[in-house]
Amino acid sequence: MQALRLKQWHSEPELEEVAVPEPGPGEVLVQVGASGACHSDLHLMHEFEAGALPWGPPFTLGHENAGWVHTLGSGVRGLEPGQPVAVVGAWGCGTCRRCLDGLETYCERPDLAPVPGGGGGLGLDGGMAEFLLVPAARHVVALPEGLEPTDAAPLTDAGLTPYHAVRRSWPKLGPTATALVIGVGGLGHLCVQVLRATTAARVVAVDPRGSARDLALECGADLALAPGDDLVAEVREATQGVGVDVVLDMVGSDETLATGAACLRQLGDLTIVGLGGGTLPVSFFGVPYEASVQSTYWGNRRELVDVLDLGARGLLRSHTTLYTLADAARAYRDLATGTVSGRVVVVPNDGFRP
Repeated sequence: MQALRLKQWHSEPELEEVAVPEPGPGEVLVQVGASGACHSDLHLMHEFEAGALPWGPPFTLGHENAGWVHTLGSGVRGLEPGQPVAVVGAWGCGTCRRCLDGLETYCERPDLAPVPGGGGGLGLDGGMAEFLLVPAARHVVALPEGLEPTDAAPLTDAGLTPYHAVRRSWPKLGPTATALVIGVGGLGHLCVQVLRATTAARVVAVDPRGSARDLALECGADLALAPGDDLVAEVREATQGVGVDVVLDMVGSDETLATGAACLRQLGDLTIVGLGGGTLPVSFFGVPYEASVQSTYWGNRRELVDVLDLGARGLLRSHTTLYTLADAARAYRDLATGTVSGRVVVVPNDGFRP
């Protein structure tokens, strides 16, 4: 089969022929219907050095995956060939306390995981191929009726990641609250939808691109603003001077983190989602009193079930641009240059379904 593989750090991925994997006991072979191209993959390709992560190339890219069950390994129950499914991206050990709580993104025994701190497309072969080998049936989630793999694949990360970040701040997102979303790209436009679907808060979005601000409004934002010298004053004016209750920074640069802190209300949450590499100095007078600053990573299986349900009900939908597997390398180049809006999705089997 064809697969898009990262052969080494600081390189472009290459399409090459590899063997179709065979599922062993407890494993599931998924025929890939769609695989999302994530901006974090660009960081993997161009910014990471050998030894920076506990795993490395070569591996097949693609950690946002959905398709159909193709073959079941011995001992697998509850799944059937041809069944449409999504794949949970983070593969932990399955036995530590965090994994037993369903938090495999925060596995505490990575030495016992299929790959330490990674998963399919992150150290192990992912879904930018015709088939994907999933090491345990618990990482496969049945798609709800009405949700196609091309719609489900980006929700497994670009939908799940903001859902997890928003969910942890639900107690602060009541009807009188305001949430600020910084960056309306692949994750940000879904973050706006998650806020609209699961909270009663007002939503303010910030992005330098006019097209992204238009997309934010289309997705349900109450107000879309451009960054600049007047931004903090505009946010303060929109919140009667008190600031926002929750900041969700989808960029994570020095500039966006400083902006988020300046817009935040006392007792508010500032959650860093983006991998922009910025830092935020935290001191007694550096952030509002009793503000909480945290980072999050992805989400868990239970939350993915919620996200897929929201997608099937039409409350959460990724704006996507589709590419064939033959054009997958170009898809990443387009993503890097910002010539696509929303999410990039690769369709490995050219739309074939069982």
